[in-house]
Amino acid sequence: MEYQNTRRTMLGEVEVVRVLEWQGSFAPARELVPGSRAEVWKDNEDWLAPDHWHPDSDTAVMALQTWVLRSGGRTILIDTGVGNGRERPGMPHFHHWQGDFLGHLARAGVPPEDVDIVVNTHIHADHVGWNTMDVDGRWVPTFPNAQYLIPAADDLHFGTPRADAPGDGAPTDDDLVYADSIAPVHRSGQAVLWDGEHRIDDHLTLESAPGHTPGSSVLRLASGDDRAVFVGDLLHSPVQILAPACNSCFCLNPEQAAASRHRVLRRAATERELIIPAHFSGTGAVRVHRNGDALVPGPWLPLGVTP
Repeated sequence: MEYQNTRRTMLGEVEVVRVLEWQGSFAPARELVPGSRAEVWKDNEDWLAPDHWHPDSDTAVMALQTWVLRSGGRTILIDTGVGNGRERPGMPHFHHWQGDFLGHLARAGVPPEDVDIVVNTHIHADHVGWNTMDVDGRWVPTFPNAQYLIPAADDLHFGTPRADAPGDGAPTDDDLVYADSIAPVHRSGQAVLWDGEHRIDDHLTLESAPGHTPGSSVLRLASGDDRAVFVGDLLHSPVQILAPACNSCFCLNPEQAAASRHRVLRRAATERELIIPAHFSGTGAVRVHRNGDALVPGPWLPLGVTP
């Protein structure tokens, strides 16, 4: 029987496996997406609730998930979740997190040694955590045979000491994330930095989509007649499809993030790309369409069914 935390589909010649680490209520809706109007949520309650929004508590529902791709004989992970046992004092959701991510991967048929490529769409705590694991008190790469593709702009930003760091010398959460999840990959020689565009194979290409972080990226899939874009944190809620000018509270450069979101969503509508996000709960995949100057989501595609 297929494990409940994994869902599979085929897009052209690429197998896509969804590995769900966690999903549930996350934060008040307009704290997560501060620029969004209450009316946008309420007017779309019929499809936002309950997978993406709990109206009674006005709380956004989110997921933490990794996408496993099997393409051209290689196994590729897109983002690696939170990681266990991390010091994240400023991130109460992730501080000392304990989960069964490696168990989920194993039940999906992905032992760590079989992973060929790890894609970090950007350097945030919930996208790089399982890059490494604690072995006898040392952080070492979880996937010993993998190349780790890391946006160069993020590596520079998060790996450079901040001029605005606290005066007490205490490490920030960003410092801790880089130290336990990125620096060990550099030390092992497995990090590959890229900028602009990076072609993985005939079906998969990474492209910069900055704003959420300096190096935020999306991964495009084109195989046969199928098209998809794994959007990382370009979108935290499907409300942002209706209101693409609205950023999440985590975007470092709001103007740039909104511009990237508009560009990627417009192309997805034009080219009929399936939107595959990092944080949508529910089925987790949706197409977008133009309605005049506006974008609207739909249809939603249940994973495990070839669109």
